[in-house]
Amino acid sequence: MEGTNFGLRNVSSHCSISDMDDYDLSRLLDKPRLNIERQRSFDERSLSELSIGLTRVGLDNMDSTYSPGGRSGFDTPASSTRNSFEPHPMVAEAWEALRRSLVFFRNQPVGTIAAYDHASEEVLNYDQVFVRDFVPSALAFLMNGEPEIVKNFLLKTLQLQGWEKRIDRFKLGEGAMPASFKVLHDPIRKSDTIIADFGESAIGRVAPVDSGFWWIILLRAYTKSTGDLSLAETEDCQKGMRLILTLCLSEGFDTFPTLLCADGCSMIDRRMGIYGYPIEIQALFFMALRCALSMLKPDGEGKEFIERIVKRLHALSYHMRGYFWLDFQQLNDIYRYKTEEYSHTAVNKFNVIPDSIPDWVFDFMPCRGGYFIGNVSPARMDFRWFALGNCVAILASLATPEQSMAIMDLIESRWEELVGEMPLKICYPAIESHEWRIVTGCDPKNTRWSYHNGGSWPVLLWMLTAACIKTGRPQIARRAIELAESRLLKDAWPEYYDGKLGRYIGKQARKYQTWSIAGYLVAKMLLEDPSHLGMISLEEDKQMKPVIKRSSSWTC
Repeated sequence: MEGTNFGLRNVSSHCSISDMDDYDLSRLLDKPRLNIERQRSFDERSLSELSIGLTRVGLDNMDSTYSPGGRSGFDTPASSTRNSFEPHPMVAEAWEALRRSLVFFRNQPVGTIAAYDHASEEVLNYDQVFVRDFVPSALAFLMNGEPEIVKNFLLKTLQLQGWEKRIDRFKLGEGAMPASFKVLHDPIRKSDTIIADFGESAIGRVAPVDSGFWWIILLRAYTKSTGDLSLAETEDCQKGMRLILTLCLSEGFDTFPTLLCADGCSMIDRRMGIYGYPIEIQALFFMALRCALSMLKPDGEGKEFIERIVKRLHALSYHMRGYFWLDFQQLNDIYRYKTEEYSHTAVNKFNVIPDSIPDWVFDFMPCRGGYFIGNVSPARMDFRWFALGNCVAILASLATPEQSMAIMDLIESRWEELVGEMPLKICYPAIESHEWRIVTGCDPKNTRWSYHNGGSWPVLLWMLTAACIKTGRPQIARRAIELAESRLLKDAWPEYYDGKLGRYIGKQARKYQTWSIAGYLVAKMLLEDPSHLGMISLEEDKQMKPVIKRSSSWTC
């Protein structure tokens, strides 16, 4: 997160809603809560089945895994084991810190600030509610049976989506979601004002591509956790999803089903050479499409979007599983590629030059294991490992079951490199020397093994834990959580750690970073009650046949 100047500039997306009629956050919730008759999960229905029988499918077919007895996740009691054992002493401290970060708008909680670090001289924009940062906080509250703040956040950001968004003289797409918003309290007038940042105040002026995806994913998590379909069914939420999807599904000059993105458009919000088709965005895009598919109503415009989503998911899964996947055998194949092939029979479809394969990847790749590489575009493959993209690929079932297990095999085989002394490396390896100067533009914050350039981010613990549970490898998550528990509270919940092993508190890391706190809580609750996984995990669609016939966890 970077410095933001919230001065009184005349910027369209900084308009105030303080003078509008009081916006009732429950306005969209007039419908009674539904008790759903169990039917086959919409998530489990095949995409080909959907494309044939769209008119027969309604939102009420979505398996909400909710029942009036307060059940969640995979249709088992919510946190049935929550109070059946002595919790780690850090848990109470974490909840206290998380509640201190709450942000209120007209006496209603609407989010959590990025960091609650009073020791820091510069607040920058860490006192704002970031869409991506709030996700682990939202999941923690949902798992703890406190859904109201999540509902308020979803409605408030949906309202912000409707604002006109301009950067200089250029107008952003109607469906763009804000990167963050800030609540200003006026004690004299006793009024609250919200101002939002859609990228026009961030360093680099890049709009957050991931915000809209996280909003859709969180809407589904809320619905799965509470069983309350009425929020997702409102016309405002249906329209909000369609606007986000319009930005992503529009046809242009693209020859690939992946999304073309600028550098700095996601969690890695500074120049780090991820421009093109970064794995983080593609995995979130895939997951958001599947979540939207389970919530869009198949009438009017919704039916058309469902058809487009189904087609895109088929193309996207084929492309990602075939071209982004790397294991020992695939690496060996790329190493032996011929170049300058012409025609549709080409094996080296992107004309990747084998000499461009970095030396480190040959030693890094174990005989058993694999991962989705960072980026694939003409004549370019970014072989770096990115944690978020690979974990989300598992949760969204973008990865086949075999590929998911191979990713876990890789993490176990390369534990020192990817986890070290503090989970989890945001990417590996770090770029340095001449490459660092060229790729980052000599960025002093992204020096080697720091921040986004190979830094270790505790927030990623919740995604790792969820992926571990889904793949039946909870012992990996337990080991990572124990590492985090040895340092996080003592170090005052830093934003990130530096060094090859993640041993040192980051040189510019904020303390009491909210998503470090929430990420730990979500990881703990997932391990204690794996039924929570249902709100953030999607099962594999059996009709999306993997293109890779050999084992993804190739043994040499």
